[in-house]
Amino acid sequence: MELATYSMCARERRWAIAARQDRELLDQIAHVVEGPFHLISPTTFADNLVDFQRVLQERNVVGHVHFGKKANKAGAWLREVARLNGSVDVASAPEFVHSLANGIRGENIGVTGPAKSGELLWLACRHRSTVAIDALDELERVIALAEQAGPMRILLRVLPPQSPNSRFGFSPPDLLLALQRCEEVRQHVIMDGFAFHLDGYAVQPRAEFAAALIHQCLEARNRNFPCSIISIGGGFACSYVDEDDWRTFEAGMTPSQFHADKTFNFFYPYYQSPTGSTMLDAILKTRVGIGTLASTLIAADVYLNLEPGRALLDGAGMTVFPVQGFKRNAEHGMVTVAGLSMSLSEQWRGSEYLPTPILVQRGPARLQKPVRAAVGGSSCLETDIVTWRKIQFPAVPRYGDFLVYPNTAGYQMDKNESEFHQLALPPKIVVTQQDGRHNWKID
Repeated sequence: MELATYSMCARERRWAIAARQDRELLDQIAHVVEGPFHLISPTTFADNLVDFQRVLQERNVVGHVHFGKKANKAGAWLREVARLNGSVDVASAPEFVHSLANGIRGENIGVTGPAKSGELLWLACRHRSTVAIDALDELERVIALAEQAGPMRILLRVLPPQSPNSRFGFSPPDLLLALQRCEEVRQHVIMDGFAFHLDGYAVQPRAEFAAALIHQCLEARNRNFPCSIISIGGGFACSYVDEDDWRTFEAGMTPSQFHADKTFNFFYPYYQSPTGSTMLDAILKTRVGIGTLASTLIAADVYLNLEPGRALLDGAGMTVFPVQGFKRNAEHGMVTVAGLSMSLSEQWRGSEYLPTPILVQRGPARLQKPVRAAVGGSSCLETDIVTWRKIQFPAVPRYGDFLVYPNTAGYQMDKNESEFHQLALPPKIVVTQQDGRHNWKID
């Protein structure tokens, strides 16, 4: 098979396959929505969260799994977090309020991000949340607020040594100044520990940096800080396609596979290993000094926080675009769908969402003759391309069909959505099963 027509079939959960094959379900939603929509499965999200929590329990590590809320805006995830006594990571006042409104207690909300707004810090103080402090001036703002509103719990975010140009975290000199300042105002600021976030998806660097911060905690206790928490951030890998498909694509990728010979500087690694909770287990099993990270945490009596976003949403959502038309050129076709590529965010990061979309044929039977085509959005922008890659469809897509993009819940379906052309944002549809039938409601 030519690479230009090579299909990278997505790994799908059972609910997703059942939902996209339920024509009655899709027809009902389309009749109400009349545009693109997202299907989400809170049950799958809950399964992923439980898997992470189970790893901590099995390794006898005390800790909290914070759902990185920025990965998806739906409220349904938050209600599962509340039900399972999980936690949430937020970086804005609206995210904080949305979490409270969906049952998350303030002490289960972690606040991260740079240069936080005064409103966000005030909410965190009022609700006894823990705030990751990123800079000396932010620390001073927290101190001033705490002197008026009551003590605040904080973590000091540390600049990773392998990322000296990152704009996040305290450099070593500033970290010392921050610790000194916390010591001076210990009646107002409770220094609970340290935090970091690493780019990439490697296990070893996370374990090694976590071990270094455990040592920092032990040293900080000499200053009489509680210092019993480290947060290792997010970056837990996901695999969207099988390894053979991904390796074949990587080895043979050429511009000719894409509309207009489009080139890309990077792709998300759509196959990785280990992933999700298995990656957390690998981090905890990594040897750091005389023991594993898990045994080092236990011996030091240090709690472990983590902030997965994409990994908790893995397999928990899909995006459905109604087909509006199809046209041919000399070499390949172009499918136009209702909606915009802003609803599939990878394109707006200068990249491409590579798992192959699935054509759901509706209406009278048609000739099943394969056709290659890219997929465009319904705006008047030349760059509004949902899929640059030339996909081989089993038949010519036509008006009224659906294109289903699998596994889009993590950072894809709402990160860059826009009401360009005054088009409504695609709604999120919560899908559940009862007595063998699908139920649905708008989130």
